[in-house]
Amino acid sequence: MTAAPGLIKKGDAESFDRAALEALLTKRFFFAPSFEIYGGVAGLYDYGPTGNALLQNLVQHWRQHFVIEENMLEVDCSIMTPADVLKTSGHVDKFSDYMVRDSKDPGSIFRADHLVEAVLEARLKGDAIARAQESHGSLADKIDDLSVNDKKNKKKAGKKAPGEVEPKRLDDAVIEEYKNILAQIDNYDGKGLAALITKYDIRNPETGNPVTEPVEFNLMFSSSIGPTGQLQGYLRPETAQGQFLNFGRLLDFNNNKLPFASAMVGRAFRNEISPRSGLLRVREFTMAEIEHFVDPEKKDHPRFNEVKHLVLPFLDKGTQTSGSTEPTLISIEQAVASGTVANQTLGYFIGRIYLYLVAVGINPNRLRFRQHLQNEMAHYACDCWDAEIHTSYGWIECVGCADRSAYDLTVHSKRTKQDLSVSENLREPRIYDKWVVEINKKKFGPQFKKDAKVVTDYLESRTECELEDLAAKMAANGGSATFIVPDGREFTVNGDLVEIKKVTVKEHIRKYTPNVIEPSFGIGRILYSLLEHSYYTRPEDVQRGVMGFSPLVAPFKCLVLPLSNHTSFESPLLEIARQLRRLGVPARIDDSASASIGRRYARNDELGTPFAITVDFQTVDDGTVTLRERDSTKQIRGPRDEIILLVKQLVDGVISWDNATTKYPLVNTATSDDERD
Repeated sequence: MTAAPGLIKKGDAESFDRAALEALLTKRFFFAPSFEIYGGVAGLYDYGPTGNALLQNLVQHWRQHFVIEENMLEVDCSIMTPADVLKTSGHVDKFSDYMVRDSKDPGSIFRADHLVEAVLEARLKGDAIARAQESHGSLADKIDDLSVNDKKNKKKAGKKAPGEVEPKRLDDAVIEEYKNILAQIDNYDGKGLAALITKYDIRNPETGNPVTEPVEFNLMFSSSIGPTGQLQGYLRPETAQGQFLNFGRLLDFNNNKLPFASAMVGRAFRNEISPRSGLLRVREFTMAEIEHFVDPEKKDHPRFNEVKHLVLPFLDKGTQTSGSTEPTLISIEQAVASGTVANQTLGYFIGRIYLYLVAVGINPNRLRFRQHLQNEMAHYACDCWDAEIHTSYGWIECVGCADRSAYDLTVHSKRTKQDLSVSENLREPRIYDKWVVEINKKKFGPQFKKDAKVVTDYLESRTECELEDLAAKMAANGGSATFIVPDGREFTVNGDLVEIKKVTVKEHIRKYTPNVIEPSFGIGRILYSLLEHSYYTRPEDVQRGVMGFSPLVAPFKCLVLPLSNHTSFESPLLEIARQLRRLGVPARIDDSASASIGRRYARNDELGTPFAITVDFQTVDDGTVTLRERDSTKQIRGPRDEIILLVKQLVDGVISWDNATTKYPLVNTATSDDERD
C-alpha cells in the first residue's frame, strides 16, 4: 500500500486520538461489550462482522506463518480442565496477581502493580507539564497537548476531575526513583508492592482514598464437572496443558522423531482483578500457542540462519535492573552468541514472531522484546522474552516466548506415572556418572508402613541435583535427612534405609525428557495494537478516520459500488462481487441510495477496505471499471475481468499498487471534496 500524501502519521503515538478511534470502532461495530443491553459484564466483549473478520485474518496468517510453514501439528483440546491437571502444572498455587481495594469503597478494586504504575506515571507526567509551563514556551503547548484526554474529564467551574493529571514539579532525585521503580515494576512481589504503596502514598486516583494491603488473587475461573459437583475443574487459563498431556500421542504421530512442534488456537479465561483498557485486559480471549519439543542437549535450530541477521530492540534484564528502559539494538545472532538469549531455538522464534507482527501491520518502530526479570519469571520458565507493542496505554505484552525447560512433561509424568520421555538408540554407548537412590525395601516397609509408598515416590522422583543435595544433607547430619513430601508431612530417613550415591552408567539407549520452547500469542492484544497502529486521518478531513490495514489482514478486501442507483448497474455489480468471492477475495457491496459515492468511499475507509471497484455508465458501454486505492485515493481504469484479477494479485501481494499504476492509466476523478461527506 502507498501512504496517502500528508496523512497524519499513521501508527504514530504523538498524533493519535484514542477517543476518535474508539468512536469509530463503536460506530462500525468492530467490537462491543458483551450483554450490553443488560448492562454488560466487565472484561467480556463481542466482535462484530468487521472485528471478527480482522481477528480471523490474524489467525489465518498465524496458521500460514507458523503451522504450515513450520510443519507443526495442530490440535484442539478441551476448555474445561480438571483441577488435578492445573494443580500439577502449578497454576492452582501460583497463577495469581496481587489486588488492593479502596479502603472506603471495597467495590473499587485494582491490580496492585498496575495501580502503582499508573500513579507514578501520572506524577511524572504532571512534573513534565509543570516544568513545561514554567518555561512559557512552545514546549509547554506540546506537553499540554499530551494531557488532552485529562482535560476532557474536567468538571464545570474549573474543578479538577477524578484521576486528572495535576501539574506538580518533582525533585530530580524523586524522578529517578520513580523511573527506576517503573523499569522493574514486574519484579515486585506482594511485600514489595505494599512497601511501595506505603512509601509513595499510592491512593485510588479517582477518590484519593488510601488502599488496602495487597493480597493474592488466583486468576482462574473455577467450576465443577458432572452432576454431583464432586469433580472440581477450571476454565483453562492457557491452551498449553492439553498439548503437553497429548505429547505421547503427538510423538507417535511424528514417528518418534524430535524436534517437532504442536500448535493450538482457542479461547482461554482469566478472572482479571480489574479489567480495563478495552481488549488489552479481558476475562475471555483468543490465544495461539506453540509448543516446540526439543532435545535439551540440541537447542540449535536448522533455520536459524534465516533470522539471525534481524536487528531487534532487546531490553534485557540487566538493563531493567539498572533502572533503564532503553533497549539495545543488536542482531539475533549477537543476542544468542552473547547469552542474552538462551539458545538458537528461542532466538529463532523471536525472529519469526517479529516477522509475523510486522507482516500483519504492527509498526516495527513501536515494537520491542523485553526479557522477564527473575521474580516475574513464570514457575516453569528458565528464560522468557515478551514481544511488547507500544500503544496509547503504554508498552503492552502481546507475545511471550519462553524456554519452559522440561518442567511440564516432568511434573505430569511424575503425577500420572505415564512415560513422557523420548528414547534414542545410540551409535556408541554413553558412559557418565549419575546420582541414584537405593532403598532397602526389607527395612523400609516395616519402618514407614502405610506411608512407605508416599516416601518412596518422593525419593524416586527427585532430580539428580536434588539427590546430590539430599546426600550432602545426610553426610552432614550423621547419615540422616529430613524432608517434606507434597502433602505437607515431614519424614526422616537414615543410611540403614536409603543410600544415595553416584554411580557410573553405560547407556546404549538414551532416554530423556524433551525441553519446550513456547511462543504464546494474545491475539486480542495484537488486534487492538493493530487498530491503533493502523488508524489515521487525512488533513482535508480530520473528522473522519481511516483504518490503514494491509490487504493481508483487512476484514473486507474490496468494496464494489455503483456510481448511482441506475438499474443498468445492478447486473455488473452483482457479477463483479461474485467473481471476487470465487477468487477468495471478500467483497462488500455498498449500493445505498441515500449516500454520495464520496461518502460511501469514506465510510468503507473506516472499515479499512483497501480497494474499491466502481461501476458507472462507461462500464455499461465498454465493460471497463475504475479501481480505487484507499490510502492514496487514486484510481485507475481497465477492463472488468482484468481489474478483478488485478485485485486478487494486489490482495495476495503479487503486485504493488505502484506497479499497477504503471500498467493502467490514472483516472482524473472528482476533487477531494467529493471524497468527504
